[in-house]
Amino acid sequence: MNNIILFDGECNFCDHSVQFIIKRDKNAVYKFTSLQSEIGQEIKRKYEVPEHIDSIILVKDDKCYFKSAAALRISKHLSGGWKFLYVLSIIPKPIRDYFYDILAKNRYKWFGKKDSCMLPSPEIRKRFL
Repeated sequence: MNNIILFDGECNFCDHSVQFIIKRDKNAVYKFTSLQSEIGQEIKRKYEVPEHIDSIILVKDDKCYFKSAAALRISKHLSGGWKFLYVLSIIPKPIRDYFYDILAKNRYKWFGKKDSCMLPSPEIRKRFL
């Protein structure tokens, strides 16, 4: 398992984030699965992700990253200027995660929840586990 992004499948913001990544991941580096799926749950168990973590998770090089660390590592492989966001990694993780947690805590309130899953095209569907 490598280059897998786990996301909250019920969150509108998370869904838009996945779409954003897909459009800018020109080399199709990343595969996707929701945190709620069987595969997502299996990955969380394998990497011993604490139960309270319901944010974006990245599995890369057999390591698991979450919250701001995941988002910044993902940005490294996106086209355009997005890869330069990785420079924010110099900010101490507790500070980065503090701001990340504010967004994560309010994501349903600010962006809402989904009633149904998106139906990706066949090309994009291959990137979902």
